[in-house]
Amino acid sequence: MAGRPRQCKILNVAEKNDAARELSKIMSKGRAQRREGLSKYNKIYEFDYHILGKDCKMVMTSVSGHLMHMDFILAYKNWNNCSPVALFSAAVKKSCPENYLPIKRTLEKEIRGCDHLILWTDGDREGENIAEEIVIVCTQVKSRIKIHRARFSEITHQSITRACDGLGPLNYSISNAVNARQELDLRIGCAFTRFQTMRLRKTFPNVLADQLISYGPCQFPTLGFVVERYKQVQAFISEQFFKIKVSHDTTDGKVEFSWKRIRVFNHTVCLVLYQICLENPTARVSSVSSKPRSKWRPLPLDTVELEKQASRKLRISAKDTMNIAEKLYTQGYISYPRTETNKFPDSFDLSAIVRDQTQDPDWGAFASQLLVQGPTPRQGNKTDNAHPPIHPTKYSRGLQGNEKRLYEYVVRHFLACCSQDAKGQETTVEIEIAGEKFTAHGLMITARNYLDVFPYDRWSAKIIPVYQPNSTFQPTSIEMAEGETTPPPLLQEADLIALMEKHGIGTDATHAEHIETIKSRHYVGVQADGAFVPGELGMGLVEGYDSMGHELSKPKLRAALEANLKGICEGRRTKEEVVSEGIGKYKDVFVNANQQAHKLEEALAKYFGPPQPIAATADSEESVLSEAVRTCPFCKQAELVVKRKRSGGFMLSCLGYPECRCVQFFPDIVANVKPDSSQMCDTCEPQPVRKLLFTFKSGCIPPYVSLEHTGCSTCDNLLLVDLHFPRIKTTTATNANHPSGGGGDGRRG
Repeated sequence: MAGRPRQCKILNVAEKNDAARELSKIMSKGRAQRREGLSKYNKIYEFDYHILGKDCKMVMTSVSGHLMHMDFILAYKNWNNCSPVALFSAAVKKSCPENYLPIKRTLEKEIRGCDHLILWTDGDREGENIAEEIVIVCTQVKSRIKIHRARFSEITHQSITRACDGLGPLNYSISNAVNARQELDLRIGCAFTRFQTMRLRKTFPNVLADQLISYGPCQFPTLGFVVERYKQVQAFISEQFFKIKVSHDTTDGKVEFSWKRIRVFNHTVCLVLYQICLENPTARVSSVSSKPRSKWRPLPLDTVELEKQASRKLRISAKDTMNIAEKLYTQGYISYPRTETNKFPDSFDLSAIVRDQTQDPDWGAFASQLLVQGPTPRQGNKTDNAHPPIHPTKYSRGLQGNEKRLYEYVVRHFLACCSQDAKGQETTVEIEIAGEKFTAHGLMITARNYLDVFPYDRWSAKIIPVYQPNSTFQPTSIEMAEGETTPPPLLQEADLIALMEKHGIGTDATHAEHIETIKSRHYVGVQADGAFVPGELGMGLVEGYDSMGHELSKPKLRAALEANLKGICEGRRTKEEVVSEGIGKYKDVFVNANQQAHKLEEALAKYFGPPQPIAATADSEESVLSEAVRTCPFCKQAELVVKRKRSGGFMLSCLGYPECRCVQFFPDIVANVKPDSSQMCDTCEPQPVRKLLFTFKSGCIPPYVSLEHTGCSTCDNLLLVDLHFPRIKTTTATNANHPSGGGGDGRRG
């Protein structure tokens, strides 16, 4: 008798434990069984579910965001072990951090008994990359596992059902864009951070001795926006202006007429015109016009608008806004909060969402009326083809604090955008006094519409009496007033986010993170009114790099990279092309910045006092002099670089010290040596191997040898035979000629 066929078993992995719990609750109709995984923060939920055309045993667990971290191999983590410029070509790898190993082991354990893997990570770029990290871990254990990607924008029964019916492949192009960004941010950020920190700690030890002076390709242009606006305000010179004001008191109230010239900057000119008006002060109504006016309802809500409006209207920071929105999403109250879309698709069931809100005592009546009229959302022109605009997904009355305030904003915004524009009738009266023209405006609101549910917008009626064309009246007052021009305001968080979006700095998912970084580094401060002001260190860094002629604080370089990352997502560019191009651009800037480092110190000296001269390297310390020459032929992991020996002179040494003790000592006849990037050795392995440009001491070499020679120190017979160069070798741990590889603090940039 044939045995009963084994039930299909599927491992499901969500991005966060909260999401895994809510997904399991909905898919199992509340009957999921919970058990512990190897990580105490990431539970496992089991239930039966019909999917892929059959009844399956579902195992649902989660990661906690990114499972893997990209970093340099061990040899490059010691700050004193290599020149910062070497980080542009140093080997990098992605691995699971130690604190995430329990999550990794859970996946490895659970995947063994499963037939399929379904990825329930978020639907943005980072979510796609996290999904790939999960795939890497699982396929290392079970290479033939069948992989499916679930795509959803909200944790609701309908959305989950659609996701299960439409399972598809992972989008590796999108994931590669994240890998490219991670690698470039790591290389660029670490190189500049180590350069800045190590140099400025030495030149300004009294101020910066313990300061990490970080650099980031997004963080620095963000700082640049703050510095640029602050300097505009500081450089602003107020200018006195003059204008004429006319008022008319009537039984319906006081009417203020504005001068059509607005203002003039010459006192005499204004005085002459004012006196002419006083000589013949009768006002004649030259025209009266009336036209309909509308105050537009808001567009459907995207991430950037949510961040800006929460900052302006609710006084909640962008970082806190996104944290709260993520929590509301995983609890099933709102749709996915990271979206660039501000238009609803035609097939979207808006009425069902409105109907959910009819039970609320504050906006339920408005929602009921909206159902009768039918929701007609104002449509924007942006879509990321992945997620709809942010909207409520279920009704709630149990939220508290900022969670309640943000949820209410999302609900009211959704109802407002589905309503009608506010309507009004605007009346404009134009008068003439001695040839000078003045205007007054009145507004009568005829239909408040969306304003009834959206208290964050204001539109006030302004009563104006009836004036007849060609009629005349005597103004109550004609005055000459003066004032001063004012500088533009300092940037608020919402303004900064708008600039970042406009210039392509970061994404809707990272704006808040970059702003928090420049705050935590004390590059900027925030005043009581929410305005951003640069700190002395932030000002000095921007001014220093600007004086070198670089545009590191400007958005151009990063915006170009963001455009290239989008090209990877769309299949127009490859990861390798974008990484190579990005490294080339930033490396050129880095090398030049190193050569002009004194300008950085000169800029900071205005705030911190004169810089101290950098002391010569102590004899007991190694000095890394070059970029990587080649991969070590012994350990085959770390790079060989040119270093200075303790006793003077030069050597070729492995950055993997002390694990690898590969070394080649150059004889004392060598006056200088550096890699020649334009000439490669075709003989030695592993490739690539750069040749070295040697400069020899005069009088110490045979007459047939030039004072400069380019060759491979491993195989060039002129060097090895004629000039008696020692061959490359591994040394013992007690070899006194090899300097210590230690001395660094192990920090990453």
